[in-house]
Amino acid sequence: MALVLAPEVPLDRWLSALDAQMDRSPNFFDARPVVVDLGSVPREQQGVAHFLQLLEQRGIRIIGTEGAHPSWEGIDAWGRPLPVSSKPGREIEAPGPQANQPPAAAAVVPAGSSEANTLVIDQPIRSGQSVVFERGDITVLGSVASGAEVMAAGSVHIYGTLRGRAIAGLSGHPGARIFCSKLQAELLAIDGVYQTADDMPAKVLGKPVQAWLDGEQMKISVLD
Repeated sequence: MALVLAPEVPLDRWLSALDAQMDRSPNFFDARPVVVDLGSVPREQQGVAHFLQLLEQRGIRIIGTEGAHPSWEGIDAWGRPLPVSSKPGREIEAPGPQANQPPAAAAVVPAGSSEANTLVIDQPIRSGQSVVFERGDITVLGSVASGAEVMAAGSVHIYGTLRGRAIAGLSGHPGARIFCSKLQAELLAIDGVYQTADDMPAKVLGKPVQAWLDGEQMKISVLD
């Protein structure tokens, strides 16, 4: 599930407290999507975009914000942080496999490659694994387990059951979509707009679906 961070001013003091917490639990934010609630930050606060960059530099994976003021520089029209962590040449992040289990199949498309910008994974994504592809779509020919996540700059296609998290439009692509053969997801996110399992309509659960953005609202429909 997505975590929510709610910073308070002064931001530098709050950040120091966060650092102390991360020292005590260094793996707490690993492979976890985070929403930053800026509702307690005053409108006149300066350097909010830089503050979000500092969070990402600590390994915190921000998928969106709430309560952002449109006058803040570095924040897009929907109140979400503009991309600040893209690293050319780093197409896949995957934690090591669980004990006694082989790693999921994955492929890296090097920066500047002329091949199609689609990453195809022909094995299931197991719990605790994270796949990130920053140059295009991801297609998973198996299922995505609970506690696993797939993140793509483009669209996400899952030909099995989606029980974990699927994040499309990672670097600012509102036209990206998410497709899966059976929806049982913990979280869906497209270009920073997200829905958790509690938000998803009951009529689409367990069905083949597609998810897309209509303005700043995520729509989910059953595929015929």
